[in-house]
Amino acid sequence: MLDKNAIGRLSPPTLNEVEKGAIRRFAEALGDYNPIYYDEEYARASGYPTIVAPPTFPASFHSAADLRELLGVGIKSLLHAEQGFEYERPIFAGDRIYVATKVADVLERSGPAGKMDVAVIEDEGRDEEGNLVFRARRTLIVRAAKENA
Repeated sequence: MLDKNAIGRLSPPTLNEVEKGAIRRFAEALGDYNPIYYDEEYARASGYPTIVAPPTFPASFHSAADLRELLGVGIKSLLHAEQGFEYERPIFAGDRIYVATKVADVLERSGPAGKMDVAVIEDEGRDEEGNLVFRARRTLIVRAAKENA
């Protein structure tokens, strides 16, 4: 079982600078060719100050969190199960967003292969003024170490 003492562990905020090229490459990788992700004039005509990041763009952000340290397990033991995003406002090219990561919960669940540990990780992104931009929540399954029989 994962250590319940991991709940509440928090990384220091890490700066992520949102660049036009990164937004375009991310949207391209998704196969989403909405012009608000590529064309600044189109984005402005649509009411935005510049090109907009796709909704899942914060998945590309970095934080100072080392999940091995936060959870006490090897990174190869983690399986990404699901992720969701909540926004206070869109993310734009030129934004400078500080991301902090926290262990929100540690659970034990039953699955087809028996009991498994589940970690819920929350990322919070804030702008330079400290205003909340987004929250992301991801669920990770911690695979059990194989025992030598």
